[in-house]
Amino acid sequence: MNASAGALIRQWRQRRHLSQLELANRAEVSTRHLSYLENGRSRPTSAMIMRLCDHLDIPLREQNELLLAAGHAPAHPEHSLADRPMAEVNAALEAILQAHGPYPALAVDRHWELVTANEAAFSLMDGIDEDLLEPPVNVIRLSVHPRGLAPRIVNLPEWRAMLAERLRREYDATGDAALGELLAEVAAGVDRPPASAALVVPLQLRVGEDTVLSFISTTTVFGTPREVTLSELAIEAFYPADEATRKILNGYG
Repeated sequence: MNASAGALIRQWRQRRHLSQLELANRAEVSTRHLSYLENGRSRPTSAMIMRLCDHLDIPLREQNELLLAAGHAPAHPEHSLADRPMAEVNAALEAILQAHGPYPALAVDRHWELVTANEAAFSLMDGIDEDLLEPPVNVIRLSVHPRGLAPRIVNLPEWRAMLAERLRREYDATGDAALGELLAEVAAGVDRPPASAALVVPLQLRVGEDTVLSFISTTTVFGTPREVTLSELAIEAFYPADEATRKILNGYG
């Protein structure tokens, strides 16, 4: 049974660690009115839902779910990347990924499933069990799987702990059940790694018998998206973390 609009509002308020008074003050409504909305005594208008969504920082997909629960039409369109309206998005993704070469870069959706990648990223997947590369490919599972990249990641405990922490933040922000399941898989058996003086956690990946490539990564999202799929896309771009990696990737190491 789907949750009511009031129950969803209450869940999001609690997820954001706000009291009814705090949210009511931010949204400039009375505490009584907010209480009536949450307990179902009053039906929220679409405008009120959007106001609360703004103050609760609710993702676009979940905003649509809240509107539907209240009997209103969704406010944000959703398309497949193969749909015509997304043609420019696809072109932008490919341009960004290709321009990042010879360094690896890939695009993922909200569940960390691979959307597309550049040649440098695909080259790092050489030798991975082919079953793991059957779509949909979850890049986090791929990196920690014993038949995936895990045996080649030199600093696997540190890398896995970093992934778990990142997933924990994403799950806390979205409440997405699939992210919760992925977090449970990655966090299982994770021990806190020893403190490091490094500014960021690198990905240290063994290639061949005696070469280790070291990367730092950045995440890029589209600014002010108004479409659900677009709002959930992220580009993970990897850069050399040391001069040796830079020389190898640029072909003069």
